[in-house]
Amino acid sequence: MMNSLQSFSKLFGRSNGVILGMVHVQALPGTPRHCLSMPDIIKKACQEAAGYQSAGVDGIMLENMHDIPYLHSHAMGPEVTAAMTAIASQVRRICPTIPCGMQVLTAQKEALAVAMATGLDFIRAEGFVFSHIGDEGLINSCAGELLRYRRNISAKNIKIFTDIKKKHSSHAITADVSIEETAEAAEFFGSDGVIVTGTTTGQPAKVEDLQDVQGAVNIPVLIGSGVNTDNVDRYLGASALIVGSHFKHGGQWLNDVDFGKVDDFMTKVNTFRQSGNSVSR
Repeated sequence: MMNSLQSFSKLFGRSNGVILGMVHVQALPGTPRHCLSMPDIIKKACQEAAGYQSAGVDGIMLENMHDIPYLHSHAMGPEVTAAMTAIASQVRRICPTIPCGMQVLTAQKEALAVAMATGLDFIRAEGFVFSHIGDEGLINSCAGELLRYRRNISAKNIKIFTDIKKKHSSHAITADVSIEETAEAAEFFGSDGVIVTGTTTGQPAKVEDLQDVQGAVNIPVLIGSGVNTDNVDRYLGASALIVGSHFKHGGQWLNDVDFGKVDDFMTKVNTFRQSGNSVSR
């Protein structure tokens, strides 16, 4: 039986420096900023996914980032899950082989259900262990329910990568728990990989946090914010780099993807890979 690091490497074809491009799905029906028809939302998501694949990223992740303000899952309508399923299904159709993931803010079971129904490979989950205060209010740990749900729907093949000390959040209630201890708890509770971020979207994670977490756990450690062409070399030793804002026009997550920037980024990454400067754990 493969461990988490081996399973990660099998999925992505490399053990470190995996590049995941973000598809920030346009605002969905029922949300305050919704304005496009579902066919147009699907078309835009598919265009971005295909563009990322052509640029040579290692994986893609879909997220309902434009559904501001976000809701707890118990308050979220079924239309969001239905819409994300329709979008993911079409993205998977045009990108059948590249690893693809899902995040539904802040709905972990719903993300897992979408991934299971559409043949995706992983999800990003918030609040896996411990509690924190997010924009949406109190977010409690979900590991126990989420892993049981994954078992119940026979989705063990779908990896769950989990945020620790998540961005856009207050962690005062767990101030006595270090990021290393949080990572260790996530590993103990069955996370398939932990995600280290900066304080907000687009803000770089501390390299020291990455190193400390890598030293504390034996599962993949991903970087979840702030990676750009200028600093990417500092993070290539991480298992994966989730890149969203930097790939957009003006470096703003709400803008369209600038595939010239994606090409430049991947050129630099591939140069490091060919020179052997991508550090393995």
